[in-house]
Amino acid sequence: MPGSARADYRVLIVDDHMLFAESLELALSLEGYDVRRLELPEERGSMATLRSLALRANPRTVILDLDLGRFGDGGNLIPPLARAGINVVVLTASQDVGRWGECMRLGARKVLPKSGALQQAIGTVRRLHQGLPVVTREELEALLDAWTRERKAQDDLRRRLDLLTPRERQVLAGLIEGRTVRAISKESVVSEATVRTQVKSILSKLEVSSQLAAVGMAHQAGWRQGA
Repeated sequence: MPGSARADYRVLIVDDHMLFAESLELALSLEGYDVRRLELPEERGSMATLRSLALRANPRTVILDLDLGRFGDGGNLIPPLARAGINVVVLTASQDVGRWGECMRLGARKVLPKSGALQQAIGTVRRLHQGLPVVTREELEALLDAWTRERKAQDDLRRRLDLLTPRERQVLAGLIEGRTVRAISKESVVSEATVRTQVKSILSKLEVSSQLAAVGMAHQAGWRQGA
């Protein structure tokens, strides 16, 4: 591949933000690359559809957004693309370094922030085309360490949430939906004192000091009643 013409190096952009994708397409085209945007289905479609379309395009490099709107988390495309020998460069507005580390663990070659990413993306594609590394070992280790720390923190949150009884889960679900203790007690046909006791138990098990903190923890862990 090193030394091959840029026009023979196909780059595929998978991004549902049209203006950004068009700007990136134009910039890479001016650099001489065979670049195209993946046309996202306007109706229906799924992540499996995007995977099939991306593989069918037979790119050497895919520039991938993590937030693909109704299609969900673009990170789900990284493993199948990487297994096919495609270089995956992630562009994301997310500042979650742990999430960046997860992308690298899944097989991405590089993760770039969307802020000021145009020239960085072009430089990364250029280095991949030349067969050069795009991330140092220190950068990779730092990202993977961040992912490991975040995963441990998430596991700890889920462990605490798993301590809740079925009734406490119902109460927490009510708090998440913005219901007051009085409203929860009426719906459950129990006294407010009983609900307050359950809330106190929830806070103790989750090791937090307020209902707001309990709700925030549930959101952070992606918790859902019955999940």
